[in-house]
Amino acid sequence: MSKSVSPFRYFNSSPEITRLAVLMYARFPLSLRNVEDLLFERGIEICNETVRLWWNRFGPMFAADIRSQRVSRMRGFRHWKWHLGEVYVKIDGEMHYLRRAVDQEGGS
Repeated sequence: MSKSVSPFRYFNSSPEITRLAVLMYARFPLSLRNVEDLLFERGIEICNETVRLWWNRFGPMFAADIRSQRVSRMRGFRHWKWHLGEVYVKIDGEMHYLRRAVDQEGGS
């Protein structure tokens, strides 16, 4: 039986802090120095170059994880049915074409 090896094994910081720093940099329009400052305000002292190293090393791994979670959440919506409601309406003597998407519960 092989033991899974953690990708964080050679880093002194916790995986939670690494994930927080990388996701802050990826999700919000922040520079590496901004991420460094925000973490410093929370009592975490790291260099902006460390954030860059983490981004290069763990960014693709976190992105793949987020993509797989998004796909698994969307699988639950396969049973939903959508219909397109269409109608012509005469307003002030002019014909107008109206349409809307309606889900299985009748909502738009």
